[in-house]
Amino acid sequence: MGRKFIGLSVVDRELLPRGCGDCVFWETAGQLPRRCPARSDEAESGAWIRRVSTEWGECGRVVMSDGEVLGFIKYAPPWYLPQSLHMPSGPPDPDVVLITCLHLSDDARQTGVGGVLLRAALRDLVGRGERSVQAYATTSRDDFTASPMVGIDFLLRHGFTVHRPHPEVPLLRLDLKSLVSWTENLESVLDSLRLPLRVPNHAPATLSVRRGER
Repeated sequence: MGRKFIGLSVVDRELLPRGCGDCVFWETAGQLPRRCPARSDEAESGAWIRRVSTEWGECGRVVMSDGEVLGFIKYAPPWYLPQSLHMPSGPPDPDVVLITCLHLSDDARQTGVGGVLLRAALRDLVGRGERSVQAYATTSRDDFTASPMVGIDFLLRHGFTVHRPHPEVPLLRLDLKSLVSWTENLESVLDSLRLPLRVPNHAPATLSVRRGER
């Protein structure tokens, strides 16, 4: 069975990297410590995904391989993500979709899956008429495995630029105009990456990807 992308709303959340399925960091209105999972709520997490998918559309992409999750990315308009109002670089632009989480299993790290997953999300947003996308990045060089933000080096390598600087959590942005002409089959690209034929069921998973390892 080949590797494939599916919507976050239809995946079994128990298959997501450890702690991610119940995490409601970005969905929480009150200010939380910037770590995963600063707050978990299984019912609230499921209700949030159903609400966003119904009102706005699919809010993420998941990479699957033989029934195992290699990684996922989540995104939505900022009004669905109230934790973003507490980011130290200031609130996000209200009319631009915000990428929040991009987490991979241990087996998918350092294989290029993160980049293909990001491109799948961007292609989805281009197809839905979005013109830009934004994301909070972490500049920390400590433990990245529990960070709810994406590593800044990864985002810069994929075309993002600093939209609102901050020494710890800058807000980055990407203009999607240059992506309109994408025609590659991302599933074929995914199948060509350096990945094991099957992700072992016993393989541990990390909450996030260390910067530079996507």
